[in-house]
Amino acid sequence: MSKKFVFFGVLAFVTVSIVGGCGGGQQPQQQTEQPAPPPAEQPTAPAVADGKILYEQSCSACHGQDAKGVAGLGGDITANSAFVSSQSDEQLLEFVKKGREASDPANTTGVAMPPKGGNPALTDEEIKAIIAYLRSLK
Repeated sequence: MSKKFVFFGVLAFVTVSIVGGCGGGQQPQQQTEQPAPPPAEQPTAPAVADGKILYEQSCSACHGQDAKGVAGLGGDITANSAFVSSQSDEQLLEFVKKGREASDPANTTGVAMPPKGGNPALTDEEIKAIIAYLRSLK
């Protein structure tokens, strides 16, 4: 057997092995519809209580003790406000983490809301507790 024949035989074998191992001939997987996420858990009493304390420390100076807003500073952020009621907990979390510039057209007070309400030490879990507290205010 010549060396050329052996080389081309090995080359053909390797080529077939590579093509065959790359999914050749396999049917593409069909994408299935993702199940709906589970409904949000109801806030627990401890989360609401913790959220109240955190709210008082980080948010009440601009939004008031009752979260109904302070004229010229921060808007109403009770569960009855149009903005809060239109947002999911996850959307509110992201909003609080980012804040809102005074120049934002959706800013109704003309005063910037700093990221995390000006308290960079707030964790996601603490912000979620504040959201739970706000949701409890009707």
